[in-house]
Amino acid sequence: MRAIQFSRFGGPEVLETVEVPDPVPGPGELLLTVEAAGVNYADTLAVDGSYAVAESLPRIPGSEVVGRTEGGRRVLARVANGYAELAVAKESAVMAIPDELDAGQALALSMQGLTAWHLLMSAARLQPGETVVVHAAGGGVGSLAVQLAGIFGAGRVLAQASTPEKRELALKLGADAVAEYPLAERADVILDATGGELFEQALSSLADFGRLVTYGDARGEGLPPVDPARLLRLNAAVVGFWLRPTLARPGAVSGPLAEMLRLVSEGRLRPVTSPPYALGEARRAFEDLRARRTTGKVLLVP
Repeated sequence: MRAIQFSRFGGPEVLETVEVPDPVPGPGELLLTVEAAGVNYADTLAVDGSYAVAESLPRIPGSEVVGRTEGGRRVLARVANGYAELAVAKESAVMAIPDELDAGQALALSMQGLTAWHLLMSAARLQPGETVVVHAAGGGVGSLAVQLAGIFGAGRVLAQASTPEKRELALKLGADAVAEYPLAERADVILDATGGELFEQALSSLADFGRLVTYGDARGEGLPPVDPARLLRLNAAVVGFWLRPTLARPGAVSGPLAEMLRLVSEGRLRPVTSPPYALGEARRAFEDLRARRTTGKVLLVP
């Protein structure tokens, strides 16, 4: 089968299109013909070697696919080697999806959707009526977090994004206004994956008992150190979030995914997708994602 593989750590240039043997499913596993594979920012970190979990090389990246089982079922699945024509998934890691659901929308609900859901409900513990600020609101996580915050009862949702086009998209998705620092109003919850100066501005903009949830460092500037004494004076909290251990909690995947699939079917949640890349265009997909040229979910199509 054809696959994308890297045998050394580095930038997009280390990704190569190769022919490898077809994977063989073991007990409790399913062989999937891949319709589309999701591309996540975490994939770029795994390839450059900076991800928090060490991986052996050579390796095929990719943690999520939409595909069909040998029996013909169309499923959304968590996998270990998704950038390929075929992938293997544990039976416990697949969820049947309808044929009419767009593959990109389904994939958007996987890593990005689960991240947005748990950022709001598990990490921030959003309460009805609270004001929420979403950084990178035009991205895969941000575009869903803007919508979910409103669905979950936020009083106001403010969007921060890097371009006028992405800010306009966030407003169309339901944001009440564009967030500009210093904020005109204090925020109860701020979701940040950008880091750097934006993290500092956000921390100074929290309301009493506000929560700044940090889940990445997209700018690569590093996260500023946080002085507990400053948090004491602000009467606020900084909460760290990482999806991988969250997914191991009972009910952390199936419940939120089922809820979001229902919201999509009802037309209340609209996952945003970028135009798909061919499997052999993985390098370009990585370059565009890291340069923040993409909007919403990014995917590869074999």
